[in-house]
Amino acid sequence: MAIRVNLDRVLLDRRMSLTELADKVGITLANLSILKTGKARAVRFSTLDALCRELNCQPADILEYEPEEIAPAKAAE
Repeated sequence: MAIRVNLDRVLLDRRMSLTELADKVGITLANLSILKTGKARAVRFSTLDALCRELNCQPADILEYEPEEIAPAKAAE
């Protein structure tokens, strides 16, 4: 996936644990962990809003677009 989640970096910068953030935002630790590891397939705007509010950051601090490299097509034989 071309979207990278930088939640671990933001947490480190804020010296905040995942558990502490989960309590402040009202999200289960399991769901926040799925987001942090990049395994989430979607995120609600209300969740992103709460994360940005508690971390005092912008959405771009948490989410980053990194284009995937496209494998070159095989040469015609």
